[in-house]
Amino acid sequence: MRLIQFVLFLTIALFTLGIISFVGLYDYVKPQLPTVADLKSVRLQEPMRIYSAEGELMAEFGEKRRNPVLFENIPEQLINAFIAIEDTRYYEHQGIDPIGILRAIFVAASSGSTSQGASTITQQLARNITEIGNERSIERKIKEVFLAFDIEKNLNKQEILALYLNTIFMGQRSYGIGAAAYTYFGKSLNELTLAEMALLAGLPKAPSDYNPINSVARATDRRNIVLRRMLEENFITIDEYNQARNEPINAKYHQAKVAFSSPYITEAVRQEMYRRYGEDAYTGGFKVYTTITKKLQLAGEQALRNNILSYDMRHGYRGAVALIWDHQEGTPEENAITDYLKTVVPLADFIPAAVMDINKEENTATLLFSDGSRKILSHKGVKWARKYINERSQGPSPKRVSDVIHVGEQIWVRYYKDELWLTQEPEVNSALVSLDSNTGEVQALVGGFDFQQSKFNRATQALRQIGSNIKPFFYAAALDKGLSLATVFNDAPITSWNPSSLKSWSPKNSPNVYEGPMRLRQALGLSKNVVMVRVVRAIGVEAAADFLERFGFPEGNIDRTEAMSLGSPSFTPMQVARGYAVFANGGFLIEPYFITRVIDGEDKMVFEAKPKIACAECNIPSIYGESEKIAAIAYEEIEDMAQSEGNENILSNEEKEVEFISSENQSGGYAPRVISGEVAFLMRDALNSNVFGEPGWNGTGWRAGKVLAPRKDIGGKTGTTNSSKDAWFSGYGANIVTSVWVGFDDNRKTLGSGTAWPGDPDGISGGEAGAKTAQPAWNHYMKVALENIEEKNFPAPPGIISLSIDKYSGQLSNGGPTRKEYFIKGTEPSTYFVEELGTEIEDEASGQTQELF
Repeated sequence: MRLIQFVLFLTIALFTLGIISFVGLYDYVKPQLPTVADLKSVRLQEPMRIYSAEGELMAEFGEKRRNPVLFENIPEQLINAFIAIEDTRYYEHQGIDPIGILRAIFVAASSGSTSQGASTITQQLARNITEIGNERSIERKIKEVFLAFDIEKNLNKQEILALYLNTIFMGQRSYGIGAAAYTYFGKSLNELTLAEMALLAGLPKAPSDYNPINSVARATDRRNIVLRRMLEENFITIDEYNQARNEPINAKYHQAKVAFSSPYITEAVRQEMYRRYGEDAYTGGFKVYTTITKKLQLAGEQALRNNILSYDMRHGYRGAVALIWDHQEGTPEENAITDYLKTVVPLADFIPAAVMDINKEENTATLLFSDGSRKILSHKGVKWARKYINERSQGPSPKRVSDVIHVGEQIWVRYYKDELWLTQEPEVNSALVSLDSNTGEVQALVGGFDFQQSKFNRATQALRQIGSNIKPFFYAAALDKGLSLATVFNDAPITSWNPSSLKSWSPKNSPNVYEGPMRLRQALGLSKNVVMVRVVRAIGVEAAADFLERFGFPEGNIDRTEAMSLGSPSFTPMQVARGYAVFANGGFLIEPYFITRVIDGEDKMVFEAKPKIACAECNIPSIYGESEKIAAIAYEEIEDMAQSEGNENILSNEEKEVEFISSENQSGGYAPRVISGEVAFLMRDALNSNVFGEPGWNGTGWRAGKVLAPRKDIGGKTGTTNSSKDAWFSGYGANIVTSVWVGFDDNRKTLGSGTAWPGDPDGISGGEAGAKTAQPAWNHYMKVALENIEEKNFPAPPGIISLSIDKYSGQLSNGGPTRKEYFIKGTEPSTYFVEELGTEIEDEASGQTQELF
């Protein structure tokens, strides 16, 4: 009896001691554990997804791929598969499984190791969503147990399962069953077969070992174990088991369903999101909707690429990418060649190929591709490939394929008009930016030929000399000061002496042709450099530089010298497009943007763009007030001074200091007006002349009129810098403004001159310049962008009048060659053109006559 009492007492004592120890241990560990409230509100890390304006996926950023699913959307057999292999007694225990723990203790005691696990699904969840860790230790297990108790106490079994199945790591950067189903099978959960569900359920034990991408054999074995456990637990029948066990595994890595990839714009979005949200941008499940539409973005990319390739083909072939083998030493195994081709980094729509054979009789080459297929490259596909000598020189047109390529070489080919053509990685690069001129909405943005080739975004980051693309801004300054498009300046050579540098400056026209006095409209259309210099002298260098800032150009990029008039400042294509938008929208400085809204992981709107818009029809004054006018100066005096060689300023150089008013303060949500509607109208009309010209002369942008015919609501300006290092075309059509730049990243290199290649749809050859080098991309993009957009009528503002003038003098017409011209009221000519008649005088001594005038 005493022995029984002792044992009973000891049992009670040990039990009490155990409870006290348990409570004490719980009090010690509890501060280190997250609260269940935290678990209920745990935010599942989801990648950032970027969408087009139509809602199509463009990119995904983030280390963890996760597609959270609701419990009611999880197939029952998928749940059964996890329970069968991970936690058979899941619905019976309260967070820990004593039987499993005893089994693990027995194994540890008998083997001396802790290789046998006993974690329930609840314990695994505790470990997955907290920082308890994965090391095998008593402390970690104790924490798991206590947290598992809390989880079971505060969450029901369905909530626990849903959280577990959405957080468990499944390999290949996939977290949760939703992401894993797509990663391995490209399916949603309700599309999975029983065998595929079993495979997924087998992954958590060792995702790197059991996933079918790493090893089909190990994945098959593990899947079959899961199926057997499901059969043992009566979750499936023997027929279902046999059918699923015999099902072959057809798994491969599936990336996110990207509708179209435009990495330059999506990278710009990523950077902006990181600036706003930091590292949370990659884990917060943000859905970022952009202004980009698939049609216009792809049109911009295609126009830019085709234009670059056309330039590259004009300048000749620089040779093969590499020599894979020396054909004189024998041909390697075909597998070795295809393995090499598979390692080549993809570029644009190019295809890497190996030259296997040259058939001299048929004048063709046999090419091998990475998939083992062979195709024929004909002479037509290499006919363009004159030998590259330098930027200005190319060799003769090749007569035979063997003149260009050789056996053993790795080359690039592409399909052009459904035929295989030789191609090469271009060295020149380009950028294209297209905006809605009324809102600032970015409609297309292309930062280079290919993101894999270079991640540098030339559209937003490349500061390049603007060349003649700058001229419209200075002409606008002249109009703002009271000159008109009929004002005559002398197109004649200029030489200026700089006493500080002891050097002379002699700006030249391009081409080097001078035509004497001409109206500003014609001078802009023909891009006369010396007239531009005279205009800047007329309004003053400082006033012209200040005026540039109105268009959003940074002050630090503007060099306040006369060279500025010919485009020495450097701006990005985005800045240039924004500046040209001022002309297109009636005088307003819009703010470019490419994110319309951001939705967080809880489907809450956390950002919505509210752009300040342009409203040409609204009576909104310029934020700079009324500029100083020169209308009071006699027209004859303006003409005399404009044609002179001197450096006089016919206008005051002093600008009234005006504080820039933020668009935030504009009533009605309007962008700030930086030039008057009258000046904007005149410049838009002048840029239209740059495309369509007048009887007797064509503007430098005449090709746009050919490509976009019959539209007439277009205008633009070419731009070429010294030595043709940079080529531009910027302009508008309806409410779309677009700027294109072409040049070498190494700005020491010139664009040179090239030879037209067979089949070039634009037929470009000769010296490279804005009209030839950049404008074709603008033309072909705008042709797509303006499809189904009604031609826009730009009505004249109330302050504009129309008069007939003499085409040569700019004075009122008196019956000679005339044209209609627009004027801001008060700047129109007041005198009529009078043709001076010659007067003969007779020399009394000789009796000969001569002309007096």
